[in-house]
Amino acid sequence: MSESVDAWLNQVFCEDALAGLARIPDGSVDLILTDPPYNLGKDYGNASDKQSVDDYLRWTEQWIELALPKLKPNGSLYIFLTWRFSPEIFVMLKRRMTMMNEIIWDRRVPSMGGSVRSYSSVHDTIGFFVGRKDYYFDLDAVRIPYDAATKKARSRSIFVGAKWLEVGYNPKDLWSVSRLHREHPERADHPTQKPLEIIERMVKASCPPNGVVLDLFMGSGTTAIAARRCGRNFVGFELNPDYCAIINARLAQPEPAAPAPKKPAKRAAKPKPVAKRARTTIAAMDDDEVAA
Repeated sequence: MSESVDAWLNQVFCEDALAGLARIPDGSVDLILTDPPYNLGKDYGNASDKQSVDDYLRWTEQWIELALPKLKPNGSLYIFLTWRFSPEIFVMLKRRMTMMNEIIWDRRVPSMGGSVRSYSSVHDTIGFFVGRKDYYFDLDAVRIPYDAATKKARSRSIFVGAKWLEVGYNPKDLWSVSRLHREHPERADHPTQKPLEIIERMVKASCPPNGVVLDLFMGSGTTAIAARRCGRNFVGFELNPDYCAIINARLAQPEPAAPAPKKPAKRAAKPKPVAKRARTTIAAMDDDEVAA
């Protein structure tokens, strides 16, 4: 039985999501944003990443069945995956939702070492799915500003309108964002922590202000941090008690003060056409002299 909203909103529960999802009422979540175990044999303090292929896919379909009813009709889902299992899991989700994008996260991994029998894997796959045609999506919130050179080149009169120059361009489906290295200030003690930059982009685009983001596999709590920073609510689950402690510690840290908004630069006044006026005056004087 689901609980009252105050009992689950802005909470991270240290329990198995398959059991904990019963806390959340159906149709109460705007966005599911989750990064499940990739089943690559990593140590998360349990056996969740060390299943057989059949067991892993069966477990994935199980949590999908339990999670999707929590979405509002116009809600969305983002899921991080490895290329090894993304084809099968995308099919599971396509049977239930509409796929909008396959996003490639280029982790900017240096091309050193790796296998000598295959190409080096330097990306994660992200699936973006929606429930129906009128899904929530705020493109303006995630547009990328044009650089100065592009603005200058595109400000010529042949490019009609200037609004698009101000708001920036639509992010592509290839996101080049560096992974969090050991010394990165965001870094927590988690092997697969995702950068805030990526998670915040998803939250801003696909969850309305004051909406609710659900993460079934919180890990280090980046989804909760991103939701709070973006003015959204969150709810999530994490099975590992050590990671739950990391999440609580991160959420307890005060948020940095937002930078003061920059005042728009004043447009320089156009120079007066002095030379043109001078020529006009001289011409007028000549006419007067002729008339005289």
